[in-house]
Amino acid sequence: MRHNKKFNHLGRKKAHRDAMLANMTISLIMHKRIFTTLAKAKALRMYAEPLINRSKEDTMTNRRLVFSYLQNKYAVSELFREISQKIADRPGGYTRILKTGNRLGDNAQMCFIELVDYNEALLAAKAEGPKKSKTRRSRKKSAAAPAVEAPVAEAPAEEAPAAE
Repeated sequence: MRHNKKFNHLGRKKAHRDAMLANMTISLIMHKRIFTTLAKAKALRMYAEPLINRSKEDTMTNRRLVFSYLQNKYAVSELFREISQKIADRPGGYTRILKTGNRLGDNAQMCFIELVDYNEALLAAKAEGPKKSKTRRSRKKSAAAPAVEAPVAEAPAEEAPAAE
């Protein structure tokens, strides 16, 4: 029976799945954005966000716990130095998934998964402020005032040369 086993197994055994998610988390931390399938991105979000949440409090215990999952000291130091400062006031939701379409070979859904505070394009748009919304008005002509067409001005006929 499958009671209380709701996570995606991704067609892999446990050791392979854990190694793959750890490697993907290291790549996400080092590069801030990775390109992968939608199923892997959703599984990665469940794996990486608790580790990112641990980095808010920089203690030796948290560093050792994160290192036990990632096994990469450069990724752990990057996480606790830079990323933890950017996410310090964020209560959760450290990653964003952006769908990009389907892969040509097998039609798998592809996407970007990125750290939220590192997308410069969205941060720049947010810094500019909200766009002024325009009111939408109908361009229909009212039934009470029927449209009247203006007479078309005719082109002047060519004048015959004046005889003197």
